[in-house]
Amino acid sequence: MTARIRTAQLELVSKSKADVQAMIDAMTPYEKAQMSADWLARFAASSATDPWIHGFTAVRPEDSASIGTGGFAAPPSGGVVEIAYGVGEQFTGRGYATEIAQGLVAFVFAASDVEIICAHTLPDGRASQRVLEKCGFERAGEIDHPDDGLVWRFEKKRRGSGETIPGVNIVSLD
Repeated sequence: MTARIRTAQLELVSKSKADVQAMIDAMTPYEKAQMSADWLARFAASSATDPWIHGFTAVRPEDSASIGTGGFAAPPSGGVVEIAYGVGEQFTGRGYATEIAQGLVAFVFAASDVEIICAHTLPDGRASQRVLEKCGFERAGEIDHPDDGLVWRFEKKRRGSGETIPGVNIVSLD
């Protein structure tokens, strides 16, 4: 499956398996050691393009700059999926992380029957918490995450079928 999502400032483009492999190959040994063994197993078994596993690159259309990424901890399961997003340090404070998160939410609601989207932040991660709040997520408690330790869990529940996210356009989904 490939997808393209437009927000006010960005275009989210689904990554191919080759794109992700190139990113992994460029990582330091320390960065590779931080990767989830479960995700790596799903990646190894994945197809050429699968947004649920490979995620998206966030591109600024006016100059084709790659400013960040967004994706999922795993494909949806039991009506729930976890999102993750990030922008390069030089791109913070411009609303890009919020737009990436909004694009992920729009994709989830358009491409699946997921009822709850969750995200986790560190307790001192105020910027990430604010992004989630702007996207309609609510704090749902604390958990001891197997990879990250104590984190705050945020959730956004589907309000109904055909839910759309203002300012986000799913350009293609095939």
